[in-house]
Amino acid sequence: MKNKLTFSATLLLMLVLGIMSCSSPLKMKKAAKEVSVACTPTPLEIKGNVIEAEWSATFPEKYFNKKAGLQLLPVLVYQGGEATGTVKRLQGEKVYDNYEVIKNTGGKTSQKLKFDYVPGMEKCHLELRAKLLYKNKEYDFDEPYPLANGAIATALLVDRSGFVELQKDSYKKFTYSQKEAQIKYDWNKSNVKKDQLNKEDIKELKAFVDQAVADGNKIEYQGMEISAYASPEGKFERNETLSTERGKTANDAFDKLYSKKETKPSGNVAMKYTAEDWDGFQKLVSASSIDDKELILRVLSMYQDPVVREKEIRNMSKVFSVLEEKVLPELRRSILTAKVKVNNYSDEELLALVGTQGINSLDADALLYAATLLKDDDYETKAQIYKKAADKYEDERAINNYAAMLLQLGKTDEAKKALESVSAKSSELHNNLGVVYLRNGNTGEAAKSFAQANSTSAKQNLAAISIINGDYKSAATTLEGTNSFNEALAKYLNNNLSGAKSVLEKVKDTTGKASYLKAVIAAKEGNTSNITNYLSDAFAKDATLKAKAKNDITFEKIVNLIP
Repeated sequence: MKNKLTFSATLLLMLVLGIMSCSSPLKMKKAAKEVSVACTPTPLEIKGNVIEAEWSATFPEKYFNKKAGLQLLPVLVYQGGEATGTVKRLQGEKVYDNYEVIKNTGGKTSQKLKFDYVPGMEKCHLELRAKLLYKNKEYDFDEPYPLANGAIATALLVDRSGFVELQKDSYKKFTYSQKEAQIKYDWNKSNVKKDQLNKEDIKELKAFVDQAVADGNKIEYQGMEISAYASPEGKFERNETLSTERGKTANDAFDKLYSKKETKPSGNVAMKYTAEDWDGFQKLVSASSIDDKELILRVLSMYQDPVVREKEIRNMSKVFSVLEEKVLPELRRSILTAKVKVNNYSDEELLALVGTQGINSLDADALLYAATLLKDDDYETKAQIYKKAADKYEDERAINNYAAMLLQLGKTDEAKKALESVSAKSSELHNNLGVVYLRNGNTGEAAKSFAQANSTSAKQNLAAISIINGDYKSAATTLEGTNSFNEALAKYLNNNLSGAKSVLEKVKDTTGKASYLKAVIAAKEGNTSNITNYLSDAFAKDATLKAKAKNDITFEKIVNLIP
């Protein structure tokens, strides 16, 4: 009897344990490995300053207990911290709650994730932490489900330094100048009276020409233009002859001003003749205080025939006498106009002056132009010249250009202060302000400034923001043909490896980023032999890239070979 009871107790215990082992919710925890998980993409990718992913979990038949619940928490573990996603709650068929139901026959769930990027997430892993929920109790799973390892951070290589813009100078390497004088004639005469050559304007004209002839370097005499006129009275044929004769006598008279010992000016003499100077007549009448000038002007507008004009005006006998006294004598003349070419400082002279106290003799445009003559990367000297023009002349172009040089020197805060002092916001200034915002990480304000600039440089700067925001296609289109690092990066991010390599060969690599990207491309193509050489070159130009490479999932398989 005793043996029989013992056997029954043992059988009952085995039955209870069997039931518990088959139906206990705790089985879900013990059978955790039966659940399969997946994640896309893997590895993760930092794009547009975020990491986006989607994980899924597949539960086999008879896994999910009808009375149990499951809590799944996605966690991004990275250097320096953790970032958690939204908790995913699941429940069995007999749990009376409002979460997603997984049937005992099996099922699948998924969730999209989005983490804001913070430095350190390049070296990370994404895991799914599970917790069993049953009768108000929680049971943590022994291990999290691994979803993805590492985050591709190639897009973070984007060059944020920006393209700066300079405002142009108005420097003229030479200008033209002229001076004129008049010789007056008596009625119906073409001879030059002696008193006409003693007039002050004739003396000044000769001095003007003499200075040009004597200099011959800074000032070059170009020649003389003589415009000879006859007043609009009498027969046209006579006036035509008269104006021609007056031109010749004016030229001869000017030549006679030079003695045998003096050097006569050598230059072209251009003659112009006006037989009847009606234009001059109209201007003088309009400017006069003649009582009937409106009537005279009306006659001029009514009649185009010169004979009719003269007849109608002569009919106004009282008015005509005034015209004979005050207007017509002024039209019997030859106008002598001497022209000279004034050479400004040569490039060599400007470069010599900016290095001495002579810089103080230069105007704003000369200073702005002089700065362009220096080597492209001589930012320090250029900044000094632009600051000189800005301080001395308060020239806003110079302030903008000074700020641009500060940006080239990495002095972003100083550049911002200078740019904000300018009242007139030019296209170039909007662009340079955008560069300040871009470097400071304020891409929103940067985009606004670049949009206001609407220049080639501004569009390229906007393309950098497109890369930052994850719009690689737009960036590649905008940067096409610029042969810039960002163009190469955009092509790579669009999976155009050959295009990226072609552009990188044309990039002047001063930051090491081009070499680093070459190493990334080599790794993607499986060309491990070149990776270390490219990385060595990158580290030589920027030592901070070494730490980046060691955390870069791209080089995970060769991390021990990183120099």
